[in-house]
Amino acid sequence: MRALLYTTGSPFARAVRIVLSELELEYERREEITTPSAEQRAVSTPTLQVPTFWDGGLTLWESGTIAEYLLTQYADRPDAAPPLAAYAWRPESQWQDKLVFSTIQTFGNAATTISQMKWSGVGIDQNTHLQRSAEKLFHMLGWLEDQLNDSSDGFFPDCVSMQDIFLASHIRFVQARPLGIDLNLPTYVKINSLLDRLDQRTNFLSEPIWWWEPGVVGYQTDGTPVFQTRI
Repeated sequence: MRALLYTTGSPFARAVRIVLSELELEYERREEITTPSAEQRAVSTPTLQVPTFWDGGLTLWESGTIAEYLLTQYADRPDAAPPLAAYAWRPESQWQDKLVFSTIQTFGNAATTISQMKWSGVGIDQNTHLQRSAEKLFHMLGWLEDQLNDSSDGFFPDCVSMQDIFLASHIRFVQARPLGIDLNLPTYVKINSLLDRLDQRTNFLSEPIWWWEPGVVGYQTDGTPVFQTRI
């Protein structure tokens, strides 16, 4: 039995769900709209974070580890154009591929930290660490832009890589939160082109990132947020 525990808005979990969809793997969705207590979350993972993935008797956490496991464990690639990458790291450039992925995950961590602090009442303009985190986003985007060969491909040639999927999930997360950050994506021509292509891919459309702000407790079928009713 396969199962995935995740919160609705997590970009890390969205990336894992896209990989699962790309592989056409069935699994139980254990979705949480709100974050449970530390004690409840610790039952599933010592990191108190999502996603957590179960595959038979194996339990995995940390989204990159889960995605690497899925790409390694499940070798069949459904027909798609371009196809899902056959591996997490190319044998001839594994350290560069790992460096790209680590940078993308650092981008995601910085973005989600800003988001979490925003909802706790601390904005970018109130905290020097958050200001630094926001600055990091742009430096990382510039570096990642330079790692792409051209505007017609992703980080791996002629396929959709784990790196592509996670970068798209993290950037769209920033754009779907009122964080006061404009990434100015058109200036990153190759990244912007990559994301536009991925947005049209079936498994990205079926696993959307939706707008969220405090008070959102669910979504209509078209993604319209449902706000908590105040009495």
